[in-house]
Amino acid sequence: MKLLFAAAEGVPFVKTGGLADVIGALPKALQKAGADIRIVMPKYGSISEEYVSQMEHVGETRVQVGWRRQFCGVEKIVEDGITIYFIDNEYYFKRDGIYGYMDDGERFSFFNRAVLEMLPLVDFMPDVVHCHDWHAGMIPLLLEADYRHREGYGNIRSVFTIHNLLYQGVFPYEVLVDTLGLHSRYFHAEGVEYYGNVNFLKAGIVYSDHVTTVSPTYAREIQTSYYGYGLDGMLSSCGDRLSGIVNGIDTKSYNPATDPHIAVKYRSNLGKKVKNKLQLQQELGLPESSTVPLMAMVTRLVDSKGLDLVVRILDELLYYDDIQIVILGTGDPSYEHWFREAAIRFPNKCSAQISFSEPLSRKLYAASDLFLMPSKFEPCGISQLIALRYGSIPIVRETGGLNDTVQAYNEFTGEGNGFSFTNYNAHDMLNTIRRAEDIYRKPEHWKKVTKNAMSGDYSWLVSAKQYMDIYDLINSSE
Repeated sequence: MKLLFAAAEGVPFVKTGGLADVIGALPKALQKAGADIRIVMPKYGSISEEYVSQMEHVGETRVQVGWRRQFCGVEKIVEDGITIYFIDNEYYFKRDGIYGYMDDGERFSFFNRAVLEMLPLVDFMPDVVHCHDWHAGMIPLLLEADYRHREGYGNIRSVFTIHNLLYQGVFPYEVLVDTLGLHSRYFHAEGVEYYGNVNFLKAGIVYSDHVTTVSPTYAREIQTSYYGYGLDGMLSSCGDRLSGIVNGIDTKSYNPATDPHIAVKYRSNLGKKVKNKLQLQQELGLPESSTVPLMAMVTRLVDSKGLDLVVRILDELLYYDDIQIVILGTGDPSYEHWFREAAIRFPNKCSAQISFSEPLSRKLYAASDLFLMPSKFEPCGISQLIALRYGSIPIVRETGGLNDTVQAYNEFTGEGNGFSFTNYNAHDMLNTIRRAEDIYRKPEHWKKVTKNAMSGDYSWLVSAKQYMDIYDLINSSE
């Protein structure tokens, strides 16, 4: 099985969110499952010289963007046994950031067509091109409209993955005809039209052979008006063509037994884990205590992460409960200000780290007893999987992938790996936090829930098998 992943970002080269983690880890699991897999992404100016210096020039071609034929260089690098191709055009991609420019419609139109144009150049014709999020959403349509008749392209199938339906890549009508060079016959309600504009993500849904998203619960949620962002009807019509597959994590990288960032390495020994808590308390200026539960949040400080619920009950929790809370992240200035103020009001109980640091995030996973994720929506979530791996017990709202990966602990059966609440309600969350605190103070139960958490399989291997089944299905159905 020859696979080509097309995505806008991927670790270790460039990352803004969970998409990059998926692109960095899933191909390795698919390779272990027997696939010949390669990745293609833009060559951004922000990619470090460490990797740029290793790139090998494969060749160059021209890509039609409206009336212009734009230069397209192709570079490649082999990382952990995976070949990654980089689409090189300095006009489009040698910029400070990777998204948020006024010409993103044109930039990613170029990228989508360049992915298909480069295939003869790299001498790799995939059985399946797997397109990730809106940035690669036009590839299935371009494949059908402009490339099927070309030699070698006729049997290529496409899979499109929605990582977060909130971001759809919506641009004016002119992008379809004047930039992508596609016929206006694709601009209709069952095609790429979306409230008078062109929707890249919708194109991926409509024209791919199979659509996946990053958890079974999220696959069901996006078929409702609340989570569907105007595409719920179309997603409901997909039927069996839509699947939900839970993400995994890179268990080699996220491993408390080998993590170079944490003070004391451990496997399942809670005595060693608590030494990380004492070290972090000292580092952050909190009172050192092995018995006080430490709850962490590593998150973007935005509404969708449930921060309004946290703000609602934070003072009550810090005033009445014997608990310490550490927040790491950046985002909405009002939330940044609120958490800084909370840390000033409760200096012995709260630490607000308004920044992002990968080493500090690892220390938090290793040091914390509880990990709070009260998201309004969460397509899959990776933080709760990392927390489970490190024995930090998640407290989550039952939405998206959080619902699929965290099962509420049952004191009577000893089953479950975390704590959860259903309604998007601040005091439901507070009651769940207090239940978790209560279990923490019952050693026999705490040992059970942490053992359940740390013994789970959070690797990509199970997910990779499900993806391979989909690739086989769409190839055999033609």
